Amino acid sequence: MIERIFKAYDIRATYPDMINEDTAWKVGYATALLFQRSRGAMTIGPTVKMEDTIAVGRDMRAHSPSLSAALSEGIRAAGMNVIELGPVDTPFVYFAVNHLDCVGGIQVTGSHSPAQYAGFKLTGPRAKPIGNSSGLEDIRRIASTLRVGKTGLRGSVQTMDLWSEYRRHVLQFLHLERKLRVAVDASNGMAGWMIPAIFDNIPELEIIPLLFETDGAFVHEPDPLNPANLQMLREKMAATTPDLGVCFDGDADRCVFMDEKGEAIGPDRITALIAKDLLSRPENKGAAIIYDLRSSHVVPEEIAAAGGQARRDRCGHTFIKRTLTDTEALFAGEITGRYYFRDNFNTDSAAIAFAQVLSIISHQTLPISASINPLNRYIQSGELSFPTVDKDTRIRDLADRYRKFEIDYLDGITVDCGDWWFNVRKSNSRPVLRLNMECATAEMLAEKLAELKAFLGPDVAYLA
Repeated sequence: MIERIFKAYDIRATYPDMINEDTAWKVGYATALLFQRSRGAMTIGPTVKMEDTIAVGRDMRAHSPSLSAALSEGIRAAGMNVIELGPVDTPFVYFAVNHLDCVGGIQVTGSHSPAQYAGFKLTGPRAKPIGNSSGLEDIRRIASTLRVGKTGLRGSVQTMDLWSEYRRHVLQFLHLERKLRVAVDASNGMAGWMIPAIFDNIPELEIIPLLFETDGAFVHEPDPLNPANLQMLREKMAATTPDLGVCFDGDADRCVFMDEKGEAIGPDRITALIAKDLLSRPENKGAAIIYDLRSSHVVPEEIAAAGGQARRDRCGHTFIKRTLTDTEALFAGEITGRYYFRDNFNTDSAAIAFAQVLSIISHQTLPISASINPLNRYIQSGELSFPTVDKDTRIRDLADRYRKFEIDYLDGITVDCGDWWFNVRKSNSRPVLRLNMECATAEMLAEKLAELKAFLGPDVAYLA
């Protein structure tokens, strides 16, 4: 059964039927064993000072403390040491791994999934991502052979509070020039801890809190990409008229922004907004910016106009982080609401993205919608999901159907037809194909979307 909980980028399933304390012990032991072997001869990452230590954090779910304790026991049973960070957002773990210079980190979290879910997000030295092609498959293989028990080894464990250091790090990215009022929906997740710890007691900033309670229950699911989950924030903004709204996911590594009118801003527009601001600084002239291939063509156009180098990449944090490191790019953004920064150890941070957007709008007198409206020059479908038994065959059929147009296979299939384009890619976790389309006009979008739906079949409601 343990094999079924391993996904492309993390480990996640329901508690306690699929993930439980025994599972956590095995994941901890297998991860520690991988790190030990890698230090000797493999390629998990660079040399670090604390080669025998793993940082462990957890989210606010009711089962996370016991899973975290079992995970730590598994790590220690392999003879490695543990630094327990306590309840933290996932980017906090990336910071801790780099700040402490330890061999890796594990966050116990169900991420944006409903309350009954649990999981583990793993990272290696320098917070390098661990996914299927970079160690996660090895951890799955090792874990599937284990039995929980005494090993004769016992690493040490210590608790460490790094919130002050984390706050100083994040606030390096915040530069406010005027007073701002911001409505924040923490989704009953780790943003309910992170936002007060980092952004309280800043004179120019007033936070209007929503769902900051962290008792393990969710008033709405902690997934801001689902439009239904933004309704409470929209109502809060209507009642309080702030300058900006933001909704975080469960482990606070992703966020969706809303303008002063309560309209959701596409994460690709936020990527363009942050990229333009970063590229306007003399020290960043000509820098590379990475963008998710599902993003609007507005993104590379705006990067080029600002004098940067636009680099298109496939979806997924393991790929984006690797490209960010390999190209020494300045910044990257995905349409999932995940934002990456070179000056944040090439990792993603919703807290830093929040600080960046706050800084940008504080430097202008017009509302944020005035900056976003010029970026809405194309019409998008949003991501649609189509149930498909044979995903590969459907993609091959699409390639044949649109063979006269420009096609690439960086991630699924992207077809560029000039004044419209689409990408269809395979879901990593579900038997569906994901479609993203962009057109010059709303009329063209309706026409081309009908054309694709006739080929792919009926789409289904939002699927994470």
